[in-house]
Amino acid sequence: MSKPSARLSDAELLAKFAGARNRPPCSDALGLELLAVDQAAKTARMAFLAPESWCNPRGGVQGGFVTAFLDEAMAVTGITAGGLAFLVPTLELKVSFLRPCPPGRLTAEGRVVRWGRSVAYLEADLFDAEGRMVARASSTVLPQPMPPRD
Repeated sequence: MSKPSARLSDAELLAKFAGARNRPPCSDALGLELLAVDQAAKTARMAFLAPESWCNPRGGVQGGFVTAFLDEAMAVTGITAGGLAFLVPTLELKVSFLRPCPPGRLTAEGRVVRWGRSVAYLEADLFDAEGRMVARASSTVLPQPMPPRD
């Protein structure tokens, strides 16, 4: 992984991410809250909020929203592991649904499995409020330099 010239500490990166003004609206729609990053370990922990209106008739969060939480968790992990120097567009995504996902506060743990010269491999686990894993995802991404800001 290429390293940016002025590497932020984990705490500085977390603060910069929390105060970002150009955060995508989809992150807000998912209720994203970045809780912790570890650039050395290439991991991130975050929370999401799943409203009851996103539930299927059986009372579980619809699978497309679960997939969105996991995709966002992997993207945030890749972006923070790269010191905010890369975007990580998804090339491939696989999700395993392990149990029904209840609405409410959810947490996710993302990790970079491998960061190569042209592609990276990411994973994320999603947990309910009681700490039970509800889903796991893996993705292949194409790291791209972050475009310059105006």
